[in-house]
Amino acid sequence: ASAAVIDALRPLDIQVPAGELLNALDHAARRADAALRDMVQANPALDGMGTTLTALLWSGSQLGLLHIGDSRAYLVRDGEVFQITQDHTLVQSLLDEGKITAEEVASHPQRLLLLRALTGSHSSRPDLQLRQVRPGDRYLLCSDGLHVVAPPEAISRVLLTVTDPDQAAADLLAQALEGGAPDNITCIVADINT
Repeated sequence: ASAAVIDALRPLDIQVPAGELLNALDHAARRADAALRDMVQANPALDGMGTTLTALLWSGSQLGLLHIGDSRAYLVRDGEVFQITQDHTLVQSLLDEGKITAEEVASHPQRLLLLRALTGSHSSRPDLQLRQVRPGDRYLLCSDGLHVVAPPEAISRVLLTVTDPDQAAADLLAQALEGGAPDNITCIVADINT
């Protein structure tokens, strides 16, 4: 599923006008969903597969953000780290409703249950955001393989102190591995320099 989604995103590897960022991301998500649907129709044994997706598309001073699932995007600005996506999980919805506490999230038996993902069924739409970028901004895109095992303060420490984005991503990956990451681990760190 992930490979099909990446293929559907490849057409975005061109210059997209700032006013079209969200439309381009939305169309890419629809292409990805259609590709997954076609795969299931061709091979019914694949029914039930799905993937999360968090993607950034930048043009000028604008950044488009597409998000579905429990991968995350973080923004580092002015010495602070902000999670700018919200997990589409059962535990996040329970937390939002005040039915569990933040401390209960990590040990909840259904903490990995996704409520939204790309599955080819058109049943879940991704969140889309248009954001203003500033020189000096830093973005982290990561899969749950990082944030499930690395405490928020450890992620923040790396993002705030490791100046090279490639080294920051490598350090975050090492933290996830040391923490016994139960899932795949993806970390991308991007700095806005212009």
